[in-house]
Amino acid sequence: MTDALKAYKAKRNFDITSEPADGGKAGQDVLTFVIQKHWASRLHYDFRLELDGTMKSWAVPKGPSYDTHDKRMAVEVEDHPISYSDFEGTIPAKQYGAGKVIIWDKGTWEPLEDPRAGFAKGSIKFALHGHKMHGRWTLVRMKGRGEKQPPWLLIKEKDDYARPAAEFSLVDELPDSVKALPMPKRVAQKVEALREEAKAAPAKKAAAKKAPAKKAAAKKVPAKRATTEDATSPLPAKFSPELATLVDAPPPDPENWLFEVKFDGYRMLARIEEGAVRLITRNANDWTDKLTPLKEELERMALPDGWYDGEIVVHDDDGKPDFGLLQAAFDGNGAVDIDYFLFDVPYFDGHDLREMLLVDRRTVLEQVLENAKSDKVRFSAEFGAKPDELIVAACKIGLEGVIGKRRDARYVSRRSPDWIKLKCGRRQEFVIGGFTDPKGARTGIGALLLGVHDEDGVLRYAGNVGSGFNHATLTSIAEQLEALRTDTSPFPPRAVPGRAHHWVKPVLVAEVSFSDWTSGGAVRHPVFQGLRKDKPAKNITREQALPVEDVAGEVADKAADDEPVAAQGKLPESLKITNGERVIDKASGATKLALVRYYALVGELMMEHLKGRPVSLVRAPEGVGGELFFQKHVDVRKMPGLRDLDQALDPEHPPMLEVATPLGILSSAQWNVVEIHTQNAFKGSYQKPNRMVFDLDPGDGIKWPEMQEAAQLMHAFLDELGLPAFLKTSGGKGLHVVVPIKGNHDWDTVKRFSQAIVHHMAQTLPERFAFKSGPKNRVGKIFIDYLRNGQGATTVAAWSARSRPGLGISVPLGWDELEKLTSSDQWTIANVHERLDVGNTPWQDYATAAKTLTKAMKQLGFVP
Repeated sequence: MTDALKAYKAKRNFDITSEPADGGKAGQDVLTFVIQKHWASRLHYDFRLELDGTMKSWAVPKGPSYDTHDKRMAVEVEDHPISYSDFEGTIPAKQYGAGKVIIWDKGTWEPLEDPRAGFAKGSIKFALHGHKMHGRWTLVRMKGRGEKQPPWLLIKEKDDYARPAAEFSLVDELPDSVKALPMPKRVAQKVEALREEAKAAPAKKAAAKKAPAKKAAAKKVPAKRATTEDATSPLPAKFSPELATLVDAPPPDPENWLFEVKFDGYRMLARIEEGAVRLITRNANDWTDKLTPLKEELERMALPDGWYDGEIVVHDDDGKPDFGLLQAAFDGNGAVDIDYFLFDVPYFDGHDLREMLLVDRRTVLEQVLENAKSDKVRFSAEFGAKPDELIVAACKIGLEGVIGKRRDARYVSRRSPDWIKLKCGRRQEFVIGGFTDPKGARTGIGALLLGVHDEDGVLRYAGNVGSGFNHATLTSIAEQLEALRTDTSPFPPRAVPGRAHHWVKPVLVAEVSFSDWTSGGAVRHPVFQGLRKDKPAKNITREQALPVEDVAGEVADKAADDEPVAAQGKLPESLKITNGERVIDKASGATKLALVRYYALVGELMMEHLKGRPVSLVRAPEGVGGELFFQKHVDVRKMPGLRDLDQALDPEHPPMLEVATPLGILSSAQWNVVEIHTQNAFKGSYQKPNRMVFDLDPGDGIKWPEMQEAAQLMHAFLDELGLPAFLKTSGGKGLHVVVPIKGNHDWDTVKRFSQAIVHHMAQTLPERFAFKSGPKNRVGKIFIDYLRNGQGATTVAAWSARSRPGLGISVPLGWDELEKLTSSDQWTIANVHERLDVGNTPWQDYATAAKTLTKAMKQLGFVP
């Protein structure tokens, strides 16, 4: 007994804490259990089972769940005395585990196998009889890394008590103490039965009464997967975070998502290597010197090397994140008040975890933070399971909103539909273009003149904000604006009504909440929240919520057995490249292996344009210049990473094809595929296309400057129609203009409307554009191909190579890059490294830019 409680006693000063030092009477015929709800540095549940004269103990951060799919982390801690089962009170400050403790549940437990053998092998099966905890449970020890506090999983077995988390949350619906309650009736009956049975047959003790149950299938621990030699990966010097997509409603399948608080703070990445800590903003600015107390706390915690992803916040007196207070912390000496909530760990302890499931990465993160113990660096716990109710609750308590993340999501460095944000109200960043003078007793400024950039990079006036300031912010902002004064308006001429304005260089960013947008593009009822120092002004555009059904359509199903593709062009060992040395393009001397390595390099970038869309594969077995084969259907059993889509999408033909993972791109390249083409709809909403594509195809005699002008004309006309437009090279001779649309129309309507747009362009500028596609009709003209908008038609995907001399590639562009573009095949598989740092950034707002066609159709006089 003395040895068993040595660690427990060493951590406590019993002259100060009221916790028991020893004592308690062991059960005679039954074994007791207790679960104590403990508000220490963070809320958790202490789960204790009586065995061999002490209480074997685990800290369960999220508490138990009746859902058999929930595998709750349970960190083994030191044994406690049996008398601790009656402890309820407050552990004093500066004592180990300081905070309030209540007895959340109590009762008896019944081993279903030999508990000592189970403890030794790391699998304990038992039944619980308490006020709240009933039925069969399992504790499974994870194969960790030699931690002093080994991690286990607490799992509910299937029985009559099991219930889905979506319909019942045990810890939320039964939050209170049971200390004053008598022994549960069910337990009392069981105790009496055991005593009578023990008298009649002493050999049949409770610890050995039942036959061994079938071993529960426990998910392998991420830490085990992350310790294999194949998983080791150097820590990258730079890293970009995953960004969430704003949506207009909760997802239709909430059971596949986890939800967290949307913190009102700054996104912050922590890079830790050999004890050295750097704190980096989402835009790669090093803020380590601005966050010295946080840096020192992370150093004290001695976390393993890695990139840690989270948000820094400052709480108000009510415990809510306050963006204004966060700014004040930077303006003065308030950085000591900054808390850091971590929610992901893409790199950890020498391993690249990006291909692991989100829930597995979070398990690793939660475990390491639990062991590190910090009041300032915390784990961002799940907020709940019912998003509709969560949003209401978040708004009631004054939070900014809720973040949802797919449980099976991998980590990608871009804006992703796997992460979504649901806001309590409208709120976004604006560029400050000027200000007005104060009136009356007010000092500093009157109002800020706000703007957002359009697709062309023009700063459009979005109204002004004059509320939400206090004396300190008015003074501080006035000083900053004075240093930026200029005589030139950053807005278009006559965009801002009135004359009493002072212009400033458009470099400061303000975060503003508001009720709505006016028809003229200005904000209603704006309230200033603070300045954003972590986001560049040039990236600020109007943020629009994407329909959640579109996001659901974008999210490709994850195949658990798909093999991840290594980063930086490294090929998976299981992929065997045949005839890799064969030259497939005589013009450049490129080999088949060079093409496969190219696709490994851009696989993640390309997946953003492939996922969820039916594809066609263009094979070139003889290389560039040889015969081409268009494959819409393949035997996916021989092509890892590819999968068949539901044949119901196109019942008259075999199943269409989808590239499910980057490995599918490599499998295709090994099969002599050079080009990958996509359709204009997602598999989840196939009958309603969600984009239009206009392919600008030059006829004989057209020079490159004429192509540039044609693209600008196309952009201008689409802008007149109020439609967003995104640009990419074709990788051949032409340019592609892509228009994201909301899926409210069928294929035929969208195709006919795209035809009407092209017809208008050709009628308006007949010397430039041809409406008919034949070669004779477009000599010296450009044909705008609208036929790619029909059902089944495809367009080459961004980052796809082309089966043309030189192996040019289709690359996403910003409209501001068009003027300097030298040709549509400016980038090839040989020089793509020049473009990788830019990646998909020019299209970063694509996911939220879609608009309905209704207004544009009316403006063009088109009848659906």
